[in-house]
Amino acid sequence: MMNFKRCIKEPTVYLKNDNKESLVVAIYVDDLFVTRTSQKVIDQFKRDTSREFEMSDLGNLTYYLGIEVVQGTYGIRIKQEGYAQGILIDTKMDSCNSAHILVDPGMEISKVEDQPEIDATRYRRTIGFLRYLLHTRPDLAFAVGVLSRYMQSPIEVVGYNDNSYKADIDDGRCTGGHVFYLGSSLITWTS
Repeated sequence: MMNFKRCIKEPTVYLKNDNKESLVVAIYVDDLFVTRTSQKVIDQFKRDTSREFEMSDLGNLTYYLGIEVVQGTYGIRIKQEGYAQGILIDTKMDSCNSAHILVDPGMEISKVEDQPEIDATRYRRTIGFLRYLLHTRPDLAFAVGVLSRYMQSPIEVVGYNDNSYKADIDDGRCTGGHVFYLGSSLITWTS
């Protein structure tokens, strides 16, 4: 009909090449995501498709499966700030401070056999959320990979925080810090 070729690696993506012009269509349920080499190609696609199907043009893609899409003259950025904030709220860690070093790569972690089991279902759910977050935060891959090793016998992540705002009367500086443990192993801290 329109001479599209199905992508071998991703069965919901279709590609059409005509005279140095390319059109890529990704299908998700009843939505189409379309990109092209020129606007005229996309306009022709919309005309052709609207003859066969009832369609609505929703404009530029801004949000897709928990991923925010920001388009501008500089290019396209994707992020999951809202999704990440939801994970923090779900795990009751939304008031924690951020850390620049997630896990010490040389740290040795093992199962803690003499501690009470934590809720394995909740642990696996949280790991699933974190794995989806890796689409836009590959820097978390090592930490999430380590945590994923304990899906069968999950270990607990515990954090402590201590802040004293404007505690120093002389210069008004605050002091504070936090520490996180994975099982009985220290994984990150700051002061």
